[in-house]
Amino acid sequence: MQNQKNTSQKPQSGSEKSSSGKKASMKSSQLMQLFEDGLKDIYWAENALLKAIPKMIKNATSEDLNQALASHLDETKEQIARLEQVFGLINVKAEGKKCDAMDGLIKEGIEIMESSEEGSMRDAGIISAAQKIEHYEIATYGTLRQFAETMNLTEVEKLLATTLQEEKEADLKLSEVAMDAINVDAAEETA
Repeated sequence: MQNQKNTSQKPQSGSEKSSSGKKASMKSSQLMQLFEDGLKDIYWAENALLKAIPKMIKNATSEDLNQALASHLDETKEQIARLEQVFGLINVKAEGKKCDAMDGLIKEGIEIMESSEEGSMRDAGIISAAQKIEHYEIATYGTLRQFAETMNLTEVEKLLATTLQEEKEADLKLSEVAMDAINVDAAEETA
């Protein structure tokens, strides 16, 4: 009789395979570890954005920009709730791990707001900073969605795909706001 506590990485055969066996194997996989680390990273990042976006709104003068940022603030709250669902689906505690990339992007945004005059120039800077953040989120959610698909985590993949689509739409909305007037107005302002 085989020892049930054998920890080798070899897959079980035939009737020994069970969904709990697959989950145990999945939990210990290197891809799952990378996936969990990525989730903790983006969870921290999204929570940091809950504090940063209101600062952007306060500093923006364009009504269109304010509306885009306020809308994304609401989406960010939903995205955090969705991430908590993902953590629950993989039986991992929802907790953040400091995201140095997001921390740096937020700090850069604050520096832009502090160093530019109120008006179109600052609004253009806020859009620039916000789009860098969106691009980071698009890359992260795209990668996590692919990991989930690879590991056959169908429900998780769908949740991450929803957030990925929202991030892409937020980026497009920021581009529209910039191109409609802000960038043109900022180009006409003198230093």
